[in-house]
Amino acid sequence: MPSTAPKIAIIGGGPAGLTLARLLQCYEIPSTIFEADSSRTARSQGGTLDIHEDSGQRALREAGLIEQFTKHMRIEGAAMRIVNTSGKITMDEGGEAEMSPHPMETRPEIDRIVLRDILLDSVDASTVHWNHKVARIEPVSGNKFDIHFSDSVAKGFDIVVGADGTWSRVRPLLMNTQPFYSGIMGLEAHLSSVDEREPDLGKRVGNGSCFQLGDKKALMSQRNGDGSIRTYAMLRVTEEWIKSCGIDWNDGQSAKKLLIEKEFSDWDETGKDLIQKSDSDLAVRPLYMLPIGTKWDPLPGVTLIGDAAHVMLPFAGEGVNLAMVDALELANKIKLVIGSNGSTTLKDAMEEFEASMFDRVKKFAEESYNNMEMMFSGETADEITEKIRAMMGPPPE
Repeated sequence: MPSTAPKIAIIGGGPAGLTLARLLQCYEIPSTIFEADSSRTARSQGGTLDIHEDSGQRALREAGLIEQFTKHMRIEGAAMRIVNTSGKITMDEGGEAEMSPHPMETRPEIDRIVLRDILLDSVDASTVHWNHKVARIEPVSGNKFDIHFSDSVAKGFDIVVGADGTWSRVRPLLMNTQPFYSGIMGLEAHLSSVDEREPDLGKRVGNGSCFQLGDKKALMSQRNGDGSIRTYAMLRVTEEWIKSCGIDWNDGQSAKKLLIEKEFSDWDETGKDLIQKSDSDLAVRPLYMLPIGTKWDPLPGVTLIGDAAHVMLPFAGEGVNLAMVDALELANKIKLVIGSNGSTTLKDAMEEFEASMFDRVKKFAEESYNNMEMMFSGETADEITEKIRAMMGPPPE
């Protein structure tokens, strides 16, 4: 362990925070993760993620975890299907209807919980402090920071990294900007053991993702590695709609029935069944985003990575990949400072990291927003498919 290593606190034990801690550990730089969850099994980790070769996989390779990732990744999970409101397939990239001219091997899928377990298992057990929800962070003398929890205080950190997601407790140290509602409301449903219980629904979704689009709405389904399918009913509505629509979201089966009757009544039966036959209650998932191009003035010793820094819409599949690259670049900057014998200051290194991150993420935030505008424009699935094909360009020769 370097004798000059700064005392580092990472707030949040998701992919961003865990990737950072693992990389620092590889560089023999200690850190401490403070995670609000009570344990790794405290809550569901969500669906599946596509990990890109030039970003997320690059971070895993540097962290010495690419072999573990390869064992669990699903190349076939990168298949993408678009379906119109009548159930007709208009695009089937990597699926059964047509072979993709754009191979997706560079963007394999992995379940969120599996990726988190790989990262958790790779860091020393003492690194993660569970059940530590941050109340506030206070600057103290000597350019250090104390982190206050409900019943304790962790003192004297040289670096505090906010990796704590959309509603970051670290972000207010750097700016007053908060995420805003994007205009898209999501309702999540989950159906387990699909191929055994509902083979027709499994066939609809295929091996990867299926987007049923039209009427400024979507049914977006993902196959998970555990044999389940998660479907997100997404609507372009006001944030208040969730309370004013007349649906009691606590009344499981009734809520599903009313959602279909009110919003998807003229869609095909298979699409509707992905919601109606799900074995979970609907989870309300309004989509929030930070303004595109969000920046902050540097504060020595404090920075943000992942969604805490640049939460964006999920319609480009870049969020977790950007978060893992954030972790990689920040870890390398910290390593550089320690190895520079004082020729590179922590302040300068972190400012360079932030400037690079701001430039890197902006184009992806724009892409995600533009994809949302396209998908919820009111155009038909056929029209949206033509636009996607144009963006993809001609097939390689």
